[in-house]
Amino acid sequence: MTQPLTWTPEQEASGGRAVARLDRALHAVERVTAIFSGLFIFGLMFVGVAQILGRKLFNYPIFGYIDAVEMSIAVFAFLAIAYCERMNGHVRMELLIGKLRGKPLWLAEAAGQLLGLILLAVLIYYGWEHAMRAYNYGDSTIDAQIPWWPSKMLIPFAFGLLFLRLLLNLVGYVRLFANADAAPVAVPLIANVRRLAEEEAAEAGALDTRRDSPSGRTGA
Repeated sequence: MTQPLTWTPEQEASGGRAVARLDRALHAVERVTAIFSGLFIFGLMFVGVAQILGRKLFNYPIFGYIDAVEMSIAVFAFLAIAYCERMNGHVRMELLIGKLRGKPLWLAEAAGQLLGLILLAVLIYYGWEHAMRAYNYGDSTIDAQIPWWPSKMLIPFAFGLLFLRLLLNLVGYVRLFANADAAPVAVPLIANVRRLAEEEAAEAGALDTRRDSPSGRTGA
């Protein structure tokens, strides 16, 4: 979401600059976790190729490959979840909420964030308990005997990061509900479906941008 470059006195009074600073600080952490998750997937792809070549050509598969893949699911399934939320990349059902405007919209969005925080608090608690149980009991994979607790510990960490993101979203929505004239900061906004479809079609080359130009030319 594009942040305002300048702040009016009204936006300053509504806490816009403070919320924007918190958003940038949290997004820096989210970006690091997302990059790590992407690089991890990229590296796992090479390991998978090496596993296939080693097994087929030399009859020498990588020991513990299956165990490592099972443990790595937590990295690329959960570690970038907060980044995706910040970029408004999660699937949303907007049949009802998409028809709301103004304070009813901000109230509905805030209620959704609050429910999400309650659910995440439960998942963080039991995720932490599960990880600590694996650590205390020495739970490990069957083949390579790799300890499970580091992988399981990533889940409450990722959910904790998402909890902070939803908490910041809640602050942003409450701020908008309290001051309808405030600039939206640190909140995912409902996207224009038609604009998104046109952008995706243009990226795929399905739209002729020259034909849609204001001049109506298709020039060279």
